Amino acid sequence: MTRSFTSSRRLLLQAGAALSAGALLPARVAFGADSNGNASAAANGQGNITQRLAQYMVASRDRPLPPDVVTACKNHILDTFGAMVSGARMRPGEMAVRYVRSLGGTPQASVIGADFRTTTINAALANAMCAHSDETDDFEPVTKAHPGSSTVPAALAMAEQAGASGTAMIRAVALGYDMACRLLMALGPDLVRQTHRSAEGTSSTFGSLGAAASLARLDEQQTCFAISYAAQQVSGLWSWVKDRDHIEKAFDFAGMGARNGVQAVTMVQSGMTGVADVLDGTHNLFIALSTQPHPEAMLDGLGSRFYVTGTAIKTYSVGYPIQSPLDAFLTLYRQYGLTPDNVRSIRVRVPTDAEGIVGDSAMPDVNCAHMVAVALVKGRVSFADSHDVALMHDPAILAQRAKVSVTPDAALMDPAAPRGAIVDVTLTDGRTVSHHTRFPPGTKENPLSTDGVAAKVGDLMAPVLGNEKTHKLIDAITRLETIDNVASLRPLFTV
Repeated sequence: MTRSFTSSRRLLLQAGAALSAGALLPARVAFGADSNGNASAAANGQGNITQRLAQYMVASRDRPLPPDVVTACKNHILDTFGAMVSGARMRPGEMAVRYVRSLGGTPQASVIGADFRTTTINAALANAMCAHSDETDDFEPVTKAHPGSSTVPAALAMAEQAGASGTAMIRAVALGYDMACRLLMALGPDLVRQTHRSAEGTSSTFGSLGAAASLARLDEQQTCFAISYAAQQVSGLWSWVKDRDHIEKAFDFAGMGARNGVQAVTMVQSGMTGVADVLDGTHNLFIALSTQPHPEAMLDGLGSRFYVTGTAIKTYSVGYPIQSPLDAFLTLYRQYGLTPDNVRSIRVRVPTDAEGIVGDSAMPDVNCAHMVAVALVKGRVSFADSHDVALMHDPAILAQRAKVSVTPDAALMDPAAPRGAIVDVTLTDGRTVSHHTRFPPGTKENPLSTDGVAAKVGDLMAPVLGNEKTHKLIDAITRLETIDNVASLRPLFTV
């Protein structure tokens, strides 16, 4: 397809031993209880969770990734660039850029779609908020985290500041996705939400931490300290669902975490010390944030299972719970020639935990009934349509939206397909036609090719960067492992 678009000798020896062993971490960690009955890592000769995680983090930056993981990382970096660039011209991104510009700061890293540089921390904050200015960024279906929108901006800022290679950035991104998703697996994603916390906000700091620590090339002890500084900042409340403008949501899901992770790493990089075992013992992060933690999930399969390969790339610029409904509806639309005149009613069945997110949102791109009505009237859902608030008051759209009901269906709470949907359309002739989308396009079960990702991203970036820059940036990211210095890409994503 043609695309248009200094540390002690002892610590050094410890790190060297971890690298020379070259072995992946053992599959599981034994856990016992302390004198107060709290979960804690057993001293089983392998070291505690924090230390073993730090050992892996240090070793991973010099360990080649499997080819499929490299490809997945580049696709997700490209996809997130699309979200950052397009988001730079949306209100949340514009406000973030304006705010960061007002802060000034040492020119260490660039702001996407802008004409100035600032500190790595500020650049990560602004670019991450751009990345989640809308619902274009990626999504991990099991944890329901949005790892790309915090991990990639953090990696970009740190790589640019350090003059790191494309390969180093790819490895950093792979680690960031693992850290973000594994933290939620260790805490229990649903348990996090049951405490009124945002799983997305909770995970994003660790995604950024993983990427930033890799590119800062912290030693083992520094990495333990950085984990602790990040753990102290882990936050996020479920109250984001009441945000009508997607501005605080962009901060909660992405900007906050990107800032926190980069700040944690750069503070330690400057010489600050901290707690070396925040994931272990009586007052550890897991028991502070979860009633039933599984700390071993931070390590299980680490180095062989990479969460970036299971993270979905959205084909529509809407909230992830709407991906399957739109795919199912548009499948029926094409198959049966649906029109506003021959459709009597539309029932959209979604998982029970999705209805509260997309059932009746004030934001068009997070309102399932509205987006299905747009699809019925227009036969497609464009980036512009999914963000056009005026369409929510358009009489033609409202007439069709009245036909749409969104109902929770417990049968769709399928761990193997956690964001599936069923759409039932009743026609004016009395017939009812249905389609069940278990895995929308962009999931690991129904993946997009690199060309498919490039086509999506080209449409998002060209209006901001122009066709020539867009072409060159897409090409550079698809061969990112050949780039000697990520900072050389700066002219392609700034104005």
